[in-house]
This record gives sequence, structure tokens and C-alpha cells, in this order.
Amino acid sequence: MKRQLIAVRMIGAALLVLAWALPLPAHAWAEDFMQRFIELGRSTTVLDIDNDTWLLTGSDRFYTSGLRLSRSYRLRSEDGWETLGWRVGQQLYTASSIQRRPEQLAALDHPYAGWVYAGLFHQRETSDGSEIALGLDLGCLGPCAGGEWTQSTLHRWLHQPSPVAWSTQIGTEAGVVFRAGARGPYWSLGKSIDLRPGIAVRVGNIFTDLSTEATLRAGALHDASGHRRYGFLRLAARAVGHDATLQGGWLTGTKERTVNPQRLTGEAELGLQWQSAQWALRVSVVRRANEIKGLSDAEGHQDFLRLSIAFTH
Repeated sequence: MKRQLIAVRMIGAALLVLAWALPLPAHAWAEDFMQRFIELGRSTTVLDIDNDTWLLTGSDRFYTSGLRLSRSYRLRSEDGWETLGWRVGQQLYTASSIQRRPEQLAALDHPYAGWVYAGLFHQRETSDGSEIALGLDLGCLGPCAGGEWTQSTLHRWLHQPSPVAWSTQIGTEAGVVFRAGARGPYWSLGKSIDLRPGIAVRVGNIFTDLSTEATLRAGALHDASGHRRYGFLRLAARAVGHDATLQGGWLTGTKERTVNPQRLTGEAELGLQWQSAQWALRVSVVRRANEIKGLSDAEGHQDFLRLSIAFTH
């Protein structure tokens, strides 16, 4: 419990810093908000892992790995729930084959890139199940993200081939990404099936895009004991304004090997979720459409496994 209080107060301190330039009521709001979470909030820790090699297809390409750890604190509000949390993560991107030397990389191959970040988020859920969320991520793109070390070390442990072209990766740039999103209430389509729409936007010098999605769930959705077991299908479309993992950064004007993004892309996710009062496990396969302009979808699409483990106490 002591560690939880320390973590919450650290988040509270960050909120106070953000509110520093605002009038006095902003300070009072932040202090009151954090005190409510310290006294009443439940905490949830979530580990999310994306990896294409887990599909055992021999693929290790494009968006090759993602790791995120988050901690959130949730309490009941007047008309629903409020959640405040932090997250840290790393995403790695490579060419279509990590065994191709720099001089062998095709002009339209995915650039090597690493993105490491930390951020805060706040979510409000109303009684009808709809949600609104805001977040801010600060991080670093390029060698500072440690992508080469992470992938090389992991492959050495697993006795897998080492990547040989990280020297061509996108250049270093500090990154800021503001995130906002909303999801509607679940639309019941029957006793054991529902549908939920959503929309999200990211604005910053690393990612600027707009996404829409719809998630269909089927199974044991409303177990009185708190247990849920269901399958789900999520379909999403994304309009891309800027993607620094493909184009390079805005601020540094990097001239490393880059490509132009596909302005409209999408993905499909099919998976299973099991949830109890304390634990949740989610496993899915994601098919992501081509993201590189000029590359065919047959060459540019990718598949990866997504695993999420959550613990609430």
C-alpha cells in the first residue's frame, strides 16, 4: 500500500506541475483529485506485449516488438468511474529482414526505428459505459530509445539471428504526443453479443493520426461472479498525418533512410479474453495493413501476436 501511495503522489506532483501556470483553482483541483484516489482508488497493473516472432512464422519485420507497462487508479464518481494512471513503453521497427545489410535494404523497406516513452492518462467512464480519455506521452525516437540493444540482447538470449542494419535507424529526436479518445456504450446485439464503436486522435511530432474502430464481443459478457470469458473481433481504420518511425522527426530534420506513409490504413484483431475480479488475460492476433506508400499490401502487411496481462487490487 505504501508503494501505491508513493506512485499516486508522484502522478499528483506531475499534475501540479502541469497546473502551475494556471490560476489557483487548478492547484486545488489537482490536490483534491489526487487525495480522492489515495483514499478510495483501486489500482490495476497491466503488461502489454506485441511480438511477431511469437506466431512461429519466422517473421521478424516492420513493427517487430512493443512493450508497455501501465499502472492506473480507479474510483467511483458521481455518474460512473474515473481512472488516472501512468505508462512506460518501447516500440521497435525494422526492415523486412533483419539479416539484410545496410546496402541490401530496398528503397521502400521499413526504416529501423526505436521509440521509448513515458506518459500520464486520465479516463472518465459514465454510467452508460461510454468513455472519454486524455493522455500525454514524452519520449525519445532514435538511438536514444535503445532499440538496437533491446533487440540484439533478446535475440542473443533466444539464440536467434542478430539484426545487422540498426546503423541506418531514424535519427534522435525528443518526442511529444498528445492523445485523446472516446468510446461509445456497448450496443447489445443479443444476450451474449455486443458491439462498441470508438475514435482516437494522436497529435505530436512522432505520431499524428486519426483512428476509428468497432469491437464485436461474443461469449460470457455479464457473469454475476465477476468472471468474463469471450472472444472479440476489432476492426480499425487510421488516417495518417505524420509517422516519424517512417518519415523521420520534425524537429531534427533527419535525412536518414526514410519512406512516405500510406495515408489510409487499418488493422484487424481477433482474440480471446478471460477476466476475474483480480486478473485478466487477453491474447489476440493482429493483421496490420500496409503502412508504406508505394508498397503493395501483399508485401507490406504484417501479423503479430498481442498479449495483455492485468492485475487489480
